[in-house]
Amino acid sequence: MGVNSNRVEDFSSQETTLRITTESIVPGMEIHNVCLPPKKTTLQKLKQRLGEIFFPDDPLYRFKNQTWCKKLLLGLQFLFPIFQWGPEYSLRLLRSDIISGLTIASLAIPQGISYAKLANLPPIVGLYSSFVPPLIYSILGSSRHLGVGPVSIASLVMGSMLSETVSPHDEPILYLKLAFTATFFAGLFQASLGFLRLGFVIDFLSKATLVGFMAGAAVIVSLQQLKGLLGIVHFTTKMQFIPVISSVFNHRDEWSWQTIVVGVSFLVFLLTSRHISMKRPKLFWVSAAAPLTSVILSTILVLCFKLKTHKISIIGYLPKGLNPPSANMLSFSGPDLALAIKTGIVTGILSLTEGIAVGRTFAALKNYQVDGNKEMMAIGLMNMAGSCSLCYVTTGSFSRSAVNYNAGAQTAVSNIIMATAVLVTLLFLMPLFYYTPNVILGAIIVTAVIGLIDYQAAYRLWKVDKLDFLACMCSFFGVLFISVPSGLGIAVGVSVFKILLHVTRPNTLIMGNIRGTNVYQCLGRYKETSRVPSFLILAIESPIYFANSTYLQERILRWIREEEDWIKANNEGTLKCVILDMTAVTAIDTSGIDLVCELRKMLEKRSFKLVLANPVGSVMEKLHQSKTLDSFGLNGIYLTVGEAVADISALWKSQP
Repeated sequence: MGVNSNRVEDFSSQETTLRITTESIVPGMEIHNVCLPPKKTTLQKLKQRLGEIFFPDDPLYRFKNQTWCKKLLLGLQFLFPIFQWGPEYSLRLLRSDIISGLTIASLAIPQGISYAKLANLPPIVGLYSSFVPPLIYSILGSSRHLGVGPVSIASLVMGSMLSETVSPHDEPILYLKLAFTATFFAGLFQASLGFLRLGFVIDFLSKATLVGFMAGAAVIVSLQQLKGLLGIVHFTTKMQFIPVISSVFNHRDEWSWQTIVVGVSFLVFLLTSRHISMKRPKLFWVSAAAPLTSVILSTILVLCFKLKTHKISIIGYLPKGLNPPSANMLSFSGPDLALAIKTGIVTGILSLTEGIAVGRTFAALKNYQVDGNKEMMAIGLMNMAGSCSLCYVTTGSFSRSAVNYNAGAQTAVSNIIMATAVLVTLLFLMPLFYYTPNVILGAIIVTAVIGLIDYQAAYRLWKVDKLDFLACMCSFFGVLFISVPSGLGIAVGVSVFKILLHVTRPNTLIMGNIRGTNVYQCLGRYKETSRVPSFLILAIESPIYFANSTYLQERILRWIREEEDWIKANNEGTLKCVILDMTAVTAIDTSGIDLVCELRKMLEKRSFKLVLANPVGSVMEKLHQSKTLDSFGLNGIYLTVGEAVADISALWKSQP
């Protein structure tokens, strides 16, 4: 059985169809030519590549072949999703949104006050932040279930980063200015990412690092609440585990048994209600109403026994009225501008990551799509507007969104209903919070953040990917023992290191033939596979770049050395050919091309033949443009590993 002499490797041809020889090497085996992709100009390639990077979802596909009026309507719907569902809005939907909106308002009001305290801001700022941003998001946002407002992690990070430089007690005005300026820059950064379609930037915070970061932050947040739960007056402003624990025990003389009794009692009540709702999702309203119920009951308790509870600190006076403008408090100059920008970017990334993740989670449950870039612009613009109306960083809260979803929310109108309830509170109900004890705010925060400790996710990471688990633990302990910003930096650093590790040390494996087939798979994975005599078949499972070309050369040469040792040990035939399966090599640069050339020369000196199997179009094109293909000859490149083995084996048999 001889080699088909009609097989021609016309690499300069630009035909896109495969040419198949009429004579088979073996029964059922045909040898195909490996052709170049269709010829494109540099401008066409650049346009296609930029489109794949920035517009993978092709957001303008709906505008094709439409009239100008239709395009105008689609444009309004694209920029303002409210125009998409607004015309179809009905009384039935409104009924559902009113119920869900009032339900999340009962959660948002106490959480807003509590999270503002967590950020070292006046409690009223938390309520302001639960009014304006939800209204803006309901117009610009694409999620139907996202409950917008302050969140614990962003509040903690903002509070810890700003208080390291500026004391909220000694310089309250400067602290407020920095908080609102940081919120403005957070919104500007978020909106810019969405407008420039650079959402992939936030992907550097991997799920594994976020699990560790959230858990570490939750522990620190909970420990910080010991100040309120124990009634301690003088407490450390540091956010590390050891200083907080030391401060708790160093101020034992300040512990108040009245505060401890009230705090523990309501903490047990809140945790019990949370447990009931988790076990029985239909009773979601139990955990949703528990924070506001706790505020009301504790306020009545303190009011009735105020003479006997003088050691329990209370919130005190909260001003009534709408959000006053705060554009004049934005500071774009001065020595603290860098701190505001840094805080804004960090909190912006965290809140954006949480908001988009929550929105997509509930969108998947209801089978609709959330546009990530539009969400970035919506969250960014609402934070920019919020910074001008006495609000700090807000985003989509998981707890609020879960309650919103379970309460039957149908559209973003639920956020409008929630904002209306907050408005009524701001206008008429603020004096009622005067006697609300601070210990209740601590209990609400602990109950909210305890859900961020996802030990099941950490266990899954351990079972599935030890490197991901290591990243999780580095992030967790970084937050716990160094600082929250440093923990976030460690999280990003570990994520980048993992990417670099995969890029610079790609996976390579030796392949064998599954007996009785033309299928080639990993030799150590399938028991049915066996080595092909005289062949070493290697698969490279990554692009070949300057960062990994040296490693790949060393690793391939090691594979060859180990194969020769195995042949000697088992008295097999000599090694004659090395086949590189390039199916998974999606790209190659000049360093990668040099690797292929040098490897071919090195193997040729040792009387080995180097063969490439199934290079993808872009790789094939670069090999052709660099004239590398000329050195491989007629039997140097094949469409599949099976064809390469069959054709070369037949060639050897035909030679005398």
